[in-house]
Formats: sequence, C-alpha cells, structure tokens
Amino acid sequence: MEIYTSLTAKPVNSYRPYWAKRFGTAPVLPMSRAEMDALGWDSCDIILVSGDAYIDHPSFGVALIGRLLEAQGFRVGIIAQPDWQSAEPFKVLGKPNLYFGVTAGNMDSMVNRYTADRKIRSDDAYTPNAEANKRPDRAVLVYSQRCKEAYSDVPLVIGSIEASLRRIAHYDYWSDKVRRSILIDSKADLLVYGNAERAIVELSHRIARGEAIHDIQDIRGTAFIRKQVPDDFVEVPSTRLDRPGVVEKHEDPYAMKMGKGDASCATDEKAGETAPTISLPLPLKAAKVPRDRQVIRMPSYEEVVNDPVMYAHASRVLHLEANPGNARALVQKHGNREVWLNPPPIPLTTKEMDYVYDLPYARKPHPAYKGANIPAWEMIRFSVNIMRGCFGGCTFCSITEHEGRIIQSRSEDSILREIEEIRDKVDGFTGVISDLGGPTANMYRLSCKSEDIEKNCRKLSCVYPGVCENLNTDHSALIQLYRKARSLRGVKKILIGSGLRYDLAVKSPEYVKELVQHHVGGYLKIAPEHSEENVLSKMMKPGMGAYDEFKRMFEKFSAEAGKKQYLIPYFIAAHPGTTDEDMLNLALWLKRNDFRLDQVQTFTPTPMAMATAMYHSGKNPLRKVTADSEPVPIPKTGTIRKLHKAFIRYHDPQNWPMLREALKKMGRADLIGNGKKHLVPAYQPAVLPKIVQSDGSRFQAKPMPKGFNQTKSFASPKKHTGGRHKH
Repeated sequence: MEIYTSLTAKPVNSYRPYWAKRFGTAPVLPMSRAEMDALGWDSCDIILVSGDAYIDHPSFGVALIGRLLEAQGFRVGIIAQPDWQSAEPFKVLGKPNLYFGVTAGNMDSMVNRYTADRKIRSDDAYTPNAEANKRPDRAVLVYSQRCKEAYSDVPLVIGSIEASLRRIAHYDYWSDKVRRSILIDSKADLLVYGNAERAIVELSHRIARGEAIHDIQDIRGTAFIRKQVPDDFVEVPSTRLDRPGVVEKHEDPYAMKMGKGDASCATDEKAGETAPTISLPLPLKAAKVPRDRQVIRMPSYEEVVNDPVMYAHASRVLHLEANPGNARALVQKHGNREVWLNPPPIPLTTKEMDYVYDLPYARKPHPAYKGANIPAWEMIRFSVNIMRGCFGGCTFCSITEHEGRIIQSRSEDSILREIEEIRDKVDGFTGVISDLGGPTANMYRLSCKSEDIEKNCRKLSCVYPGVCENLNTDHSALIQLYRKARSLRGVKKILIGSGLRYDLAVKSPEYVKELVQHHVGGYLKIAPEHSEENVLSKMMKPGMGAYDEFKRMFEKFSAEAGKKQYLIPYFIAAHPGTTDEDMLNLALWLKRNDFRLDQVQTFTPTPMAMATAMYHSGKNPLRKVTADSEPVPIPKTGTIRKLHKAFIRYHDPQNWPMLREALKKMGRADLIGNGKKHLVPAYQPAVLPKIVQSDGSRFQAKPMPKGFNQTKSFASPKKHTGGRHKH
C-alpha cells in the first residue's frame, strides 16, 4: 500500500480506470436519455446537478469535474439548471449507479441572484440569454432535497463554492442570522470543499469498489456528520489555541518575531514564543499525539449563534487551520451531531494541473442551447486559466478560503497548447486572447522559498503587512510565458484581464514593463480597494504607496512605448472598519486624481470571509478576539451604505443632495461649492437624465476626464469560482 505524507498525495491520474472507460470519450457529457442512448449507455455512474448552464470548458467547475471523472472511466451525466418545483427533472437521466453530485455553479446562488443591497438581479450571466430566475435561492439545499426525493437511496455529495463556504456554522447576510452547516440542512452524505479533484476522484473509486459512503471518513478536503469523536483522536479546545477572554494588550500577530529563525512566517505552536497567535500550551495528552490524530474543538453552533465574540473567535481559528501542511481536523457540534472537517486538500502538482486542463473539453456550450448567448461563456471564451489559489488573504475575498493559499500552476507547454486549441477550434477567434490569468494575474509559479517554512507557516497572508522575505517574487517564468504566447502563429494580442497584484508587480520592474508595453489593451484593472490605512488594515491590503509606485512605473513604460493607457481602479464601499470620514477622504483622493467611477462595489458579506466575521461581530478577528477587544465600526444600515457608495460617485448629480447633507453634518460644508477645491456643487440641475444599469441601479451619465473611460464592467466569471464577491 502506498503512503503519502506531508504535502504529497496519490496523483489524480494514477488510478486504475473504472470498467466503463470502454465507452470512450463523449463529444459533450449527456444531458438527456437520447444522448445516453447514442453513447451506448444504459445508465450514468455519476450525475452532476448544477445551477449553471452546462458549458464544456475548464473555467466551469461542473465541466472540469465531469471531464475528470470521465477520464477516470465513469459515465457522467449533467442536469443543468433543472426546474426545482418537483423531483421529476432530477429523474431525467435515470438513477445514478454511484451518487449525485450537487453544485450551485461557479457562483454562490445568493450572490448570483441578489445585489449587495439584497435586491433581486434582473439577469444571470451563467444562463442562456442571461435569463433570470433559472436557479433557486440556496440552490445546493433545494437541489439536494429534490435529489433525495427522486432517489432516496442514492448517496448525495455536495460541493462548489456555495457548499465549500458553508461547511461550518456561518453568518448569512441575506437572512441576517447565523445558519447551521450546510451539511445539516442539505442532509448530504458528504461535502467536498475547496478544489475537489483529489477528493472526488478517490471518493468515486472507493464507492465504485463497494465502500459505503458513510464509512469513507479519511479523505482530505471533505466534511461529514458523525455522532462522536473517534477514540483514537485527542480533542484540542479552540480556546486553548486562542482564548477569547480578557487579555493584556498584545502585538499584531501578523508582525511576527521569529528570533534566530526567519522572519515573517508564523510557525507551529510548538515553537513557543515564535508563534504569538497561540496563548496557552496544548494539553499534555495532545502534545504527545501526532497532528493527524488531533482535532480542534470549535465553539458549537449554539455558542456562535448566541455570542458574536465566539463567532469571530471561531472564524479566526478556522483560518489559522487552513495550511495543508499543518492543519488539523476541526469539529463543531450542532445539537447532538458533530460536523467534522478533515484537513484541507493537498494542492495539485503541475503535472496534475496539466492533466486536468488537458482533458478533451469541447470548449463551448452544450448543443441543447442552440447558440443562445451565455454572457459568462462569452467573457471567458478566449481566456486561459494558468494557475489557481491566492496567498493575498484579503479579508473580503473568498478565493483563499476556497482555493487555498498555495499557488498551483500549469506548465508552460500545457498553457501554450490550450492557446493553440483556441486558435484552431473555437469559433469566432480573431487572434486575441482575452486573458492569461486566474484569481490573480501575477502569482504564476510564485511560492515560498522553503518547503519547510511553507508547511509550518500559519500566517493569513504572504503579502500583508508587507511582502514576506521568504516569498519568491521572481516573475521571470510569467514574462517568458507572455513572450512565447504572443509569438504563437495566429495570435495577434495577449491581453491580461485578471486582477493584478501590484504590490508584487513592483518587485519586478521587468514584468511591469513587459505587461504594460505588450499586454494592456488601453486599460488595466487594479484594486487598491481604499485610500485610508485603517480601512486597508481591515482588508489586509497594501497602502497607497504601492499603488503610487506601480502607477509611476505604468506611466513610465506606457510613455516609452508611445501608448496612452489608463489604470482602472476598483474600490469597495461600506467595508467593515470604514467611517464616513474614510469615505470622504477616498472621494477627495478620487477627485484629486481625476477619477469618476461608475462601477462601484459595495461590500457583500459572504460566508466564512474574515470581513464577514467583522461585519457580524463588530470585532477584528485579525487580532485576538475578546469581549473588550478592538471594536470595528460597521456600515450596516441602508442609509450609510448608500452614503458610502455616493462618496465614491461624488460626480453624480443624483448623489449631490445626500452628500451636501452629510458634509454639513460632518462639519465639512467648506467642500460644497462651485470651485475646483469643492467636492460637490452648491446647485442642483433641474433635470437629471438617468441610465439604468443591469442591476437596476441608476446613474447620471457624466463625461470622464479626457482620454479616460470606465463604463465597461471588467468582472470575470471565472473569478467567481472563488471570487471577491463584491457585487
């Protein structure tokens, strides 16, 4: 028997194929019995249910997992966007031999269906012709119920970002309450969280060999319900790791002191004073037990419901136990049931990433859609995903919680092959690749310089409060990839559409030059998120000094190339920790820099994010949480959230009455007037023409500064697989 330890695991392409592999590869995975008959199938082994339209492209999770399971020899069917009013649509492919796999799709269904102000959206980018209301609220719960109604004896596995971020008790913004783990409410047999390739492949083969799903409890990246903690595990109370009681004034645990060791990384608690996040020694019994036999006892569902401080504490501990190299199992009691989370999955190697992305995708929507326009498909049609994961740790973002902090990169050859496949096979290709990226544009092949440090690190970010000295920031592999990609026959232009981490980019001026002079189509999106330090510290984002340095480089290299190009900055309104004064200062910064933004993102609390814990608890889980610890101002009311959004769009006459009133209350009436030093005019236009945006909000069209335009939305669907969720 092979044994895999540390950050190694059985390769996903090393399993003996299931017997049904003899049926070969399907042109597209079937969505009807007629398609199954054409393939010679009498049944499906696995049926995947999704809230998205089925697009056979690796940027869409259901296609990626479906093709991966097909490569393992399984017959996989797809039920996409079924009518959930009855169980009948869930019987369309018959009874699966092994299990149902349920996903809400590439986006959380609540983020997909509602704006940041909890208003229903009028369209859905993942649906043919952008038709709204083709998926239910909390799609995983609804689909799970219908699967059980259709075939009650078939095992049920849930996954995707919606299930992944609801694996423990979580604050739900749309109902404004703490909800139970989705495992409890869905009645699923197993939850796979994060990027689930390893877990789903092993699980499928073991069920196919005859193992009962309730006996499969040792796969990393899975969660399930059990009645009690096994006898061979030792419980470690989370309050032993980070006691939420009265404490002395403490230092920032992310400004690490490492003594003789290296510097900016937090290590295992056995390192004593080198890991100030740990306040108490482990119980003697636990200290003698290997980490893979320890389980962290989280505060129960009942505790976190009734005590926001304990909720923030639980969030903090969950994030500290997120490194696959040292994370332990977690357990959280819900009544008389235990929700058990195995440690996070081991990241895929480059060879495994290539295997997954080189599968025979049709690279187009299923023929059943008859050429209907699917906006999400159109947006990523000519883009290539080169990596996954993010070590940025931004508190408002769900990427890290879902995909992990360790960057998983494809090989150069695999990426170039995909570009050539787009060139040769995808209809409508004009020679322009719209993106080479992922969750971020420029973390390709970046990693910790030391495997040992990486395995032991317990920091939440490799780039906050500054770039860790143990982080390799060499962009040469990415530069080489860009150069080879744009030299391919038939490729006219390679654009970079993914969000750029500019505090990393400035570490490599050669990369910035390469990017600016060859891969910017007039505009480049970056995300300072805010201008004020106290807000940025709650986001774990760099200060504006990094932005200023990148802007200087951007303008210098653009001028050298003889190009007029512009930065597109993104900002968040109403983020936890933001005051009215902070938003005023941001508005003044925007005015000084001649920015007039129409795309404004208001903070949306998504499950499991650190900023969501701040929003719900009013505490800062980036530091030790106590009843007396630092309070965080929370812009919760609709009036305040609208005001904060209005400050960012200070140029819109619709917002001037609200801003005038606010400025007077703030004692800043000096900013009201008709001069250049004023923020808003003293007069109000008699007639205001309105433009209705896709989300139903209205804005007054205003001319941009000369040469500048920011009316286009740059949100990329593939970012929603683990995305910022700031709609």
